[in-house]
Amino acid sequence: MRPLNWIFLTLWVAASAHAQKESLLIGPGDQVHVTVFDTPELDETARVTDSGELPLVLGGTIKLASLTPADASRAIETDLVRHRIMNNPHVLVTVVSYGTQNVTITGQVVRPGAYPIDTPRPLLDALSLAGGFTDLADRHVIVQRRSTGERVRYLVANNPSLVPDQNQIVYPGDTIVVPKTGIVYVLGDVGRPGGYPMNNNDSGLTVLQAVAAAGGTQTSAVPSHARIIRHTDDGGYVEDRLELSDMQKGKKRDFTLEPNDIIYVPFSYIRNAALGLTGIAASASSAVIYAK
Repeated sequence: MRPLNWIFLTLWVAASAHAQKESLLIGPGDQVHVTVFDTPELDETARVTDSGELPLVLGGTIKLASLTPADASRAIETDLVRHRIMNNPHVLVTVVSYGTQNVTITGQVVRPGAYPIDTPRPLLDALSLAGGFTDLADRHVIVQRRSTGERVRYLVANNPSLVPDQNQIVYPGDTIVVPKTGIVYVLGDVGRPGGYPMNNNDSGLTVLQAVAAAGGTQTSAVPSHARIIRHTDDGGYVEDRLELSDMQKGKKRDFTLEPNDIIYVPFSYIRNAALGLTGIAASASSAVIYAK
C-alpha cells in the first residue's frame, strides 16, 4: 500500500470512529454500507435481516445486530481474516438509513405521537417536534432506547445554567416519555386556593414557594395553626402541624413538599369553617389546578 493511502486510511478511520462514538446500535431493518479499503469489489450496501444478520458479497452472513458501526467494522475484518480472504483488511461500516425512522413522544407534550427522524437528533429538537411541554409536564423526561431497552432519565431545565450539557441525543426508534409533574395543594385562607404543579427546574416546590404561588396568606388567616396533610401508602391521610408563621418570619426552616401534599391555612376564629381532615382532603380533590 502506498504511504499516502495509508495516511488517508488512518485519518478516515479515526474520524469515522469519533463521529460514530455515540451511534445507535445496528438493528434489524437498518440499511448499512460496507467499505473495504483498497478492495472495492467487496463494497456493498445491504439491509440487516430480521435475524440481525448482513448478507456478504462473497456469500454467507455475519451477525451485526446490537453492534455499533465501529464494532461491526471490526467484526467483518475478523471474518475476512478467518476465511483467509484478506490478511490485513480495513473495513468501514456506516448506517445509511435506520429501519425504524420514528421517535415516539408520549405524555405531557402538546402533540403526542410518532415523528419521523432519519438521523440522531438532540433531545430538545425532538421535543420541539411535539410542540414542547404542557404546563403540567415534569422536566425529568425518560428516554427509552430502541437498541438496548435502557431507560435513561434526563433533566430538561428551563434555566440552561443549571444543566451545562443539554445536548442529549435521541435516535430513530427511541421513545420519549414526559411524565406528569406532581401537584401540591394550598387551601384555606390564601389568595388563590388550589393545586400547583411542581414543574420548576428541579420538579420540587417548598412550603413558602407554594404559599407564595397561591397568593400568600390573607390578613384574616391564622398561619400559626396551619396544617400539612399527606397521603399514606394505604390510601389514607396523615395530618401534622405546619409552623408556617415561623417559616414566614425565618425562624423555622422551609422544606420541600411531596407530590399531593395539602397545605391548609385556617381562617380567623371568626371566619373559621372548622374543616376536618376529611373535608380538607375532599376540597383538594375538586380544587382548581393553576398551571404556570
